[in-house]
Amino acid sequence: MSQTDDTACTAMLASGSRSFHAASRLLPRRVRRAATALYAFCRVADDAIDNAGADQDAALADLSARLDAIYAGAPRNFPEDRAFAAVVKQHFIPKELPAALLEGFAWDAQGRTYADFPALLEYAARVAGAVGAMMALVMGTRAQATIARACELGMAMQLSNIARDVGEDARQGRIYLPLDWLAEEGVDAADFLAQPIYYVGVQNVVARLLGEADLLYRQAASGIAQLPWDCRASINAARRLYEAIGHAAGEVAFDPVEHRAVVPARRKAMLVTRALVDTVVPAAAMRGVMPEAARALVQACMPLEATVETRKPIWRRAEARAVWMIELMAQIEERQQATAGRP
Repeated sequence: MSQTDDTACTAMLASGSRSFHAASRLLPRRVRRAATALYAFCRVADDAIDNAGADQDAALADLSARLDAIYAGAPRNFPEDRAFAAVVKQHFIPKELPAALLEGFAWDAQGRTYADFPALLEYAARVAGAVGAMMALVMGTRAQATIARACELGMAMQLSNIARDVGEDARQGRIYLPLDWLAEEGVDAADFLAQPIYYVGVQNVVARLLGEADLLYRQAASGIAQLPWDCRASINAARRLYEAIGHAAGEVAFDPVEHRAVVPARRKAMLVTRALVDTVVPAAAMRGVMPEAARALVQACMPLEATVETRKPIWRRAEARAVWMIELMAQIEERQQATAGRP
């Protein structure tokens, strides 16, 4: 990755996501550059769909072609494409992960709604769980359980974002809250979109959604503890910051329709400090069942665990070769003895 491309991606991160930018500053440089390139490509892809207007199908086709070019080793002449291509090659990121992300963006373009919570998790897995898995690979981990926890963390963050943006999304004609949950609260989704005003039922659904997010955050905690030591503080910070966004949106006196939940700068600083403490003294983790929506993402990463020999310690590679040589010599000796005993 060139310095020019790295600078362009860093500028995009600084202007695009304050929470992610704050957390990324705690990453070691070896990971921060790759994570920034990953963010930049995801950001550009998201913006391309949002700004396409009536040409969203064409924008999606173009993004798919750009992804094909990246995986063919011939990225288009954009800094984020070149930077992401370098990350894909260096960290062996399977194409299924960014492809899932683009599929999630396609669902946005279609204006898809989600009949129930499992359907919403399918969306969250694509637009955020896939990013979590890619981040885990960038950090150098390929353990199945750790990647699963990374997917869950990304999905939890997406649920926090949905809770934060309920009013803003509705005013743009979008609704992500599970339709069956709204119906249980007596809220008609079409009426809410036509007139996005405060309903107690909507607030109750937001609180329920944040409860599910909290479960995923707690499940993800054990995965953070399995990351390389120098990466844990940043991911703990991201977790704390996004949790705080959700908690602000879920406060009893807060109107999630008319206001967008924010975390004050002073509170962010306190959360980052708490994340440093979490790194030294990890919080008790809750291990639950991996959401079915994340399973395909985790499985897409698994062949890498067995095939990327360069990730194995040198002594383990030497040990494997030694065992192979001993077995070969034993086989030769057995054949010689068998031949010598023939009449």
